[in-house]
Amino acid sequence: MFLKHTQIAPSFASHLLRAAEAAARAIPPAFPLDATVAVNPFLGQTGEDLAQASARLARVAGIGLTQPRADLSAKVARGEITDDDLAAALIASASPVKPLDLAMLKARMHGPAEAPAALPTVAELAALVTGRDWPAVIARSFGLWAAGYFDRGQALWTPRSGQGAFAAWREWATHDLTPEIAGLAEFCAHVAAAPDTADRAVLRASEKLGLTVEAAETVFHRLLLDLGGWSMHARWLLWQAELKGQAETTLTDLLAIRLVWEEALLAQCPEIAADWQATVALHGAALSPSPDQTLDAILQEAAERAHQRHLAGLLSGPAPQAGRPLLQAAFCIDVRSEILRRALEDQNDGIETIGFAGFFGLPIGHRPAGTDEVQAHLPALLNPALISTSHGDDAAEEARRIAARAKRAWGRFRQAAVSSFAFVEATGPFYGGKLVRDALRAGGEGLAASPMPRLEDGLTGEQKAKTAAAVLRAMSLTQGHARLVLLLGHGAQVTNNPHESAYHCGACCGQTGEVSARLLAALLNDPETRAGLSTFGIELPSDTLFLAGLHDTVTDRVQLYKDSEAPGHLADIARAEGWLAAAGKVARAERALRLPGATTDTLAKRASDWSEVRPEWGLAGCAAFIAAPRRVTKGKNLGGRAFLHSYDWQADGGFGTLELILTAPVVVASWISLQYYASTITPEVFGGGNKLIHNVVGGIGVVEGNGGILRAGLPWQAVHDGTAAGHEPLRLTVMIEAPLDAMTDVLRKHDGVRALFDNGWLHLLALQEGRVVARYRKSLDWDRHAILPGDPV
Repeated sequence: MFLKHTQIAPSFASHLLRAAEAAARAIPPAFPLDATVAVNPFLGQTGEDLAQASARLARVAGIGLTQPRADLSAKVARGEITDDDLAAALIASASPVKPLDLAMLKARMHGPAEAPAALPTVAELAALVTGRDWPAVIARSFGLWAAGYFDRGQALWTPRSGQGAFAAWREWATHDLTPEIAGLAEFCAHVAAAPDTADRAVLRASEKLGLTVEAAETVFHRLLLDLGGWSMHARWLLWQAELKGQAETTLTDLLAIRLVWEEALLAQCPEIAADWQATVALHGAALSPSPDQTLDAILQEAAERAHQRHLAGLLSGPAPQAGRPLLQAAFCIDVRSEILRRALEDQNDGIETIGFAGFFGLPIGHRPAGTDEVQAHLPALLNPALISTSHGDDAAEEARRIAARAKRAWGRFRQAAVSSFAFVEATGPFYGGKLVRDALRAGGEGLAASPMPRLEDGLTGEQKAKTAAAVLRAMSLTQGHARLVLLLGHGAQVTNNPHESAYHCGACCGQTGEVSARLLAALLNDPETRAGLSTFGIELPSDTLFLAGLHDTVTDRVQLYKDSEAPGHLADIARAEGWLAAAGKVARAERALRLPGATTDTLAKRASDWSEVRPEWGLAGCAAFIAAPRRVTKGKNLGGRAFLHSYDWQADGGFGTLELILTAPVVVASWISLQYYASTITPEVFGGGNKLIHNVVGGIGVVEGNGGILRAGLPWQAVHDGTAAGHEPLRLTVMIEAPLDAMTDVLRKHDGVRALFDNGWLHLLALQEGRVVARYRKSLDWDRHAILPGDPV
């Protein structure tokens, strides 16, 4: 099969292709801008612990995976990390190269840390001997092609021709003289002579480069990371295909492209052959954490235990509320909701808030007005099971489509090569006025409401009741209902921000929570649903009204959607609006203290300021996930750092809700936490770069300046205020009030989730009546004596 282009033995070839597959799986997916979802950048390393992953990513990316040692040492000096924290972290480490005791740990802690350095590529070695920055040449040349090939409608013309990525690149690269002008002789001919498939190109290049089976995986991983966000976008394409049970080979195509460059440069610079073979030998060496990487992992663990100790001191909770609540409000578990929930509960003792994932348990794909495109409104781990739409009647829908086409045509006319200069000449003064008006806008218009959504295929009465019962059980909302129950999704009003969807609801796949909240309110108010709920053991009071709303996390204003006529609840709604307005003012005052340059009165202006790089902090600061009755956390200031999921295990027969929490919201929260962690600690590889020089490319992501490598992850301004980090990088602490045996059973059934806890990417603590009573170690084992006294409160 491979003899046309290589003499590699079939068994060796299969080993190399498996190494290519493993390297592809080590790359995290990067979702496009229109539906940005936080992704765990270490998704491919969850089978390893932090120290081992540090060794791997030091080799292939030149990065460390912990807070800087100087920062951690400073926390020890300030007393934030105690000797008990250090000792506990040291004991928890099973590394053979860890410090022997606490004294040695503290002595070494103040020593210099080794700087991680990636093993060089052929391009980097060639740059040293030729004086030409070949990595930059590759980044620019490849980025120019990739921007067109992956374009999703932004460009007026693209080189894409319906081919796979490798075939399309070969056709393009045989006519691109840029590499030859830069000094890479006969590169076009080299590409033309390349094998006709990506697999064959990988094998031929591996042979030319002298790769061994032992070296291949990390060599391939190194080259894929060299392509930055382009390889991560290709990993997303694979992710999407596999959700549908399909195959996808773009990531292998990109590896083949990068390898073609490597073999061309090695042929051009034979004088680097010895250095390259030495590099291959280093790639072939076994991966093992160094004493420095082990020490830093222990210090990182100690910082997280210090946070857990402080958190344990906060959790106790008052006695359960007596009597029927005056108002119930269900918020998304998003950490930004914690601030508003606390402020709302402070308005009246009769107010009760609930935390639940912002898609409200509805597996929705939504078709917005004016388009047939289906947007996912559920976690990225799931496929939609129901399709909803906001389409109006035929006449209204046609009018929206015509307006949308006209807007697109006008935009293309402004950008076209022939008309753009004339456009500026003719309309420049008018746009100057528009810029002034935009710059002076007071803002505060809020998020525009869409037409009322509805399911395209209606549900039977039994299906309605079954769906509603499942959601109410998952929310621990099966009894004690108030007259008015608010279902509050969230979104963020921002202007001129490519990463807008990153501020929206992660549980809604980067959309706002409006559609899910309104659909659920309509379902729970439906007489057919109410009539059938008793079959499932749930009785809703006849006077209970469910009302949807949307929390704007930039302005902390809540818009309520009065989709149902409710003359008997007008006073309840008016009172709720008053409480929400007062709570919003309190929340704005709290958040403004943390946001650089903000005041309570200027948050709305930031929402509509097209020059604002930091309209809000997003989920920066997230550090804990707590699934327990609200009484455990009510009245406690968690600083907008905790995902709060309402959960009562005693009402969870069979522990189906516990399984759902551990396998969906906890995993999504871990992705968010680890994306903020990586964007803070490793911004050069897993961060989105500087917003001030961003340009949107292909409609899928951003580059810095006018080309080059796609930047995935969070922009620097989302995690740093210019002086200090706005996010404290800690792995997420998960606290769940549930029996240990029930949690163990869930972990036993889900290997992927268990790996997150076994390898320390998440911490799991068991609660009982708000107190920590056990810590998960690994391999389904618990430390039942891990009682955290907590800081005095």
